[in-house]
Amino acid sequence: MTIVESLEVQRASRRFISTSMRAPLLSRADELALAVRWRETGDIEALHGLIDAYTRLVVRPAMQYRRYGASLSDLVQEGVVGLLIAAQRFQPERQARFSTYAAWWVRSAMQEYILRNWSIVRTGTTAAQKSLFFNFRRLRARIDEPHDRRLTAEARRHIADELKVPIGDVEAMENRLSANDQSLNAPAGLDGEEEWQDHLADPAPSPEARAVSRLDGETRSRWLAAALDELTVRERRIIDARRLGDDAVTLKALSRRLGISKERVRQIEHGAMGKIKRSIIRQSGIKGGRPLFDA
Repeated sequence: MTIVESLEVQRASRRFISTSMRAPLLSRADELALAVRWRETGDIEALHGLIDAYTRLVVRPAMQYRRYGASLSDLVQEGVVGLLIAAQRFQPERQARFSTYAAWWVRSAMQEYILRNWSIVRTGTTAAQKSLFFNFRRLRARIDEPHDRRLTAEARRHIADELKVPIGDVEAMENRLSANDQSLNAPAGLDGEEEWQDHLADPAPSPEARAVSRLDGETRSRWLAAALDELTVRERRIIDARRLGDDAVTLKALSRRLGISKERVRQIEHGAMGKIKRSIIRQSGIKGGRPLFDA
C-alpha cells in the first residue's frame, strides 16, 4: 500500500468513527422491532437499522486492540463482520438487548483476526489459550518484576492459577510474545553464506533408512505369504477372519459358520499361528526369530 492509499484509509477510518459516534441509540422497543423484522421477514432495512445504530460498539475495542499491531481499518472491518454475525444469530424472544449480545461478537471477531494475523505461527485455538494471549500482558503488568527479564517460576504459577491454564502454556506464551517471527532464509552467520534453515534437523528418515524399511517390509510380506500357503483351507479361513481382516470375527460367529465349537476354532487358530511362526523362523534362517503375530 502506498503512502497516499494509507492516508486515505486512515481518513476513511476517522470518518467511520465520527459517523458511528453520532448515530442515535435505539430504545429497547425499537431494537426489538428491528430484530424481529430482520429475523422473520429478512428485511434488509431493518438489518441496516440495527448495524447503523450499533457500529459504535466497534470503535472502542478496535482502539484497544490496536496495541497488538493490527491496523484500525482492519479491526473496524472485522468488528462490522461481528455485528453482522450477531444480527444473524440474535434471538429476540430471549428478551436480551441486541447491543449486549453484539458486543461479544464484535470482540470475538477482532480477537480471531488478531490471532490469525499476529504471527505466522498459530498462537492459540482453545478458549483458554485465547484468554491467555489477551490477558498475559495485563497480568504481567501487575507483577512487580522487570519486564525485560523472564518471569520467575512463581510468577508463571500465579498467571496460570489466575487463568486456570497449565504452567507450560504460560511459558510457551511468554516465549511467543517475547520473540519476533524470523525468516528461515535469514543469514545465520557473519559471512552470510548460511541460512537458519541450514541448521534445522530433518525429522524424516534418511534415504537409507527408508530403503531398508521398504526392503524389510517386502521381505516380511514374502515370508508371511509363504507361511500362509502352508496352512490348510480351514486354517487359512480362520486366520483370515481372525487376524487379517479389518474387524476380527468372533469365535462364536466362526463356530456357527464352520459348524464346530468355539473351543475348536480357538485350537485351530492357535495351531495355525504356530505353523506361521515356525515357517517364518525357518525362512529367516534365525533360530528364535520374532513372529509377525502373537500366537
